[in-house]
Amino acid sequence: MADDSRGHNQSWSDATSARERVQSVAETLREPRSINWISEQADVAWSTANETLEDLREQGRLQRIDSDDATRYQPDRTQLFFDEIRTLIEENTREELRSELAAITAEIEGWQETYGVDSWEALEQTLADEGLSSAESSERRDVVTFWRENEADRQLLKHALALYTDVEAAREGMRTMAERARS
Repeated sequence: MADDSRGHNQSWSDATSARERVQSVAETLREPRSINWISEQADVAWSTANETLEDLREQGRLQRIDSDDATRYQPDRTQLFFDEIRTLIEENTREELRSELAAITAEIEGWQETYGVDSWEALEQTLADEGLSSAESSERRDVVTFWRENEADRQLLKHALALYTDVEAAREGMRTMAERARS
């Protein structure tokens, strides 16, 4: 719960607008969901959910899947992928991206050495070892999760670094065109 300016706890529905709640639910979906499901999760009326979901679809943030029994929505993974790369480039210097990439690589190398495996998939297979205590098993499950997230982050960082120069050039071109239009 969020606190208001007087320090009182606010519920999610008090702290956010109906449209923000629908957007939050819809953009974090792992699988396509119906309007009914999303409206229940966001605690909004069906019509509000429907209108917001269609707005998000028109903005390219969601995909709509129509079938015989229901209309479902899911995040547009391609759009989200490019948005993440753009954000990385806009909010970080090239050196910051390189440093983060190096830190992730070092962390993965540490896990490889600690567990004697080359990949998170190989580590995941060790979870079936009968000699593991519940604590060791839990720790390895956590590492598998972090390792998978690091692999995804590493790919994004590599793409951001590969596109950095092109995005900077495109941004500079847009600034130059805007300045010409003003003069």
